[in-house]
Amino acid sequence: MPSHVPRHRELLAGGAAAALLASTLFAQSASAAPGTGIVAPPDKIVIEIATVNGSGCPQGTAAVAVSPDNTAFTVTYSEYLAQVGLGAKPTDFRKNCQLNLIVHVPHGFTYAVASADYRGYARLQAGATATQKASYYFQGSPDTASRTHPHTGPYDNNWQATDETDWGQLVWAPCGAKRNFNINTELRVSAGTSDPTRTNSFITMDSTDGDIKTIYRLAWKECPA
Repeated sequence: MPSHVPRHRELLAGGAAAALLASTLFAQSASAAPGTGIVAPPDKIVIEIATVNGSGCPQGTAAVAVSPDNTAFTVTYSEYLAQVGLGAKPTDFRKNCQLNLIVHVPHGFTYAVASADYRGYARLQAGATATQKASYYFQGSPDTASRTHPHTGPYDNNWQATDETDWGQLVWAPCGAKRNFNINTELRVSAGTSDPTRTNSFITMDSTDGDIKTIYRLAWKECPA
């Protein structure tokens, strides 16, 4: 692993809670999702991690928290790194993480993920490339939203990518049914024309100056009576 990328930062308080985190926060008042005019429910929402799987999120390295106004939640990773070249294992070129979330929604409301902000750091040698990909879907639904963001070397800096969905294209959770929400993310690096025997290229959703949080913004609407 590159020397300036931390090997581990404990995210969850308590060893028993390292794999599962239930975050319950209360809204002080209802607030509108930006640009939609839809009011978020004033009651509490709870998001639990049902399962977390993948080489990019070993046990205890992913955490979820809900914003106080119920319009967003964050996922924090501490060991999400893909790399090729010096010091890398053959399987390190691709890392992924699938979060299976249980979202407890107040009665009479449904939600969709309107946008997601991803941040991290990348160091790509000339000729190397990297991609960040994310897919979103509800349990049992054939509708899947997927976005891919490429990066090209030479590059040595922070990166940021945003997935946005138009209001008319949002995939809503079924009203009156409990369906887990799945987020599948992936980081991938290719040496390309760079020399992997002499150099190292990597992309990460981790940083040396604090945990990088992926922010998912929620849109809300009332279910039909």
